[in-house]
Amino acid sequence: MRSSRLVSILLLLQARRRMTARELAAELEVSLRTVYRDVEALATAGIPVYAEHGRAGGYQLVDGYRTRLTGLTEQEAASLFMVGLPGPAADLGLGREAASAELKLLAALGPEQRVRAARLRDRFHLDIPTWYRDPEDSPYLGAIAEAVLHDRRIEVVYRRWAEPREVERTLDPYGLVLKGGAWYVVAANGSGARVYRVSNILHLRPTGEVFARPDGFDLAGHWQQHLDEFESSRFTGTAVVRVSPALVPRLLDLSDRALHRAVTDRGTPDADGWTRVEISIESIGNAARQLIRYGTDVEVIAPPALRAELSTTARALLDMYADQQRPADLR
Repeated sequence: MRSSRLVSILLLLQARRRMTARELAAELEVSLRTVYRDVEALATAGIPVYAEHGRAGGYQLVDGYRTRLTGLTEQEAASLFMVGLPGPAADLGLGREAASAELKLLAALGPEQRVRAARLRDRFHLDIPTWYRDPEDSPYLGAIAEAVLHDRRIEVVYRRWAEPREVERTLDPYGLVLKGGAWYVVAANGSGARVYRVSNILHLRPTGEVFARPDGFDLAGHWQQHLDEFESSRFTGTAVVRVSPALVPRLLDLSDRALHRAVTDRGTPDADGWTRVEISIESIGNAARQLIRYGTDVEVIAPPALRAELSTTARALLDMYADQQRPADLR
């Protein structure tokens, strides 16, 4: 137990450069007296740790001292956060390093820990892409990851939804995010940070210029803010629908969690067993495309524009197939 704590103190000081005895005690959940004894033991063992007094003081290691307890190379250490994610690691060009780091970590464990780690590795698997979608082709992902790691400015040709579809952008890439099997880069384009889909980058040219990363930039926090803003701007209206009793129990199987949640949480069954519920919609066209797949199992009550759109689509389908003859073997 104590040896593990000594290693933890050493790695904490190496990672954070300076920590007070009180901070170490809180991190390790031990008393101040224990911290004092452990630091003294490290010094006795030849570890160059010393105390700097004063308000900004604390324990720290002699400048330049780095432990090689793990035997990991710099690239392997950088790939540790990708261990267990071989697909994304390979996408970022860290597949070989992640595999090597995993082997070294297993070798550093005791026999019982090694068995447990191997069991976890063999019995849990993370598959990133969603169902019914092939992984996205992102040929510039490796170059973007390199630019992110070294704060290098890039020039890209980007395909977007609005006209003009293809635009040129000069980006300062702050970080990469993997969401539902798709990679996104958070980058600044002369102002605040925005989110760009990596697969929509048609061309990339490294500029060789170094940009200044904003102090305290929080990638996870910015991404969550982006998700919140996207969700709030995504829905522009509501619709009232009736859902048949035959469809309600099948909604989860059809992967329509939003409609299922609305029916379950806010739905009101009528005398015929149909459930009436109000749902959020992005647009009339989008809602029509989403709901028409349910055929007569969903009836739109309002708004009238959505009813009209569904009626127009249904009539177009009838016209398309009205002159089709049944095959001879089905007559």
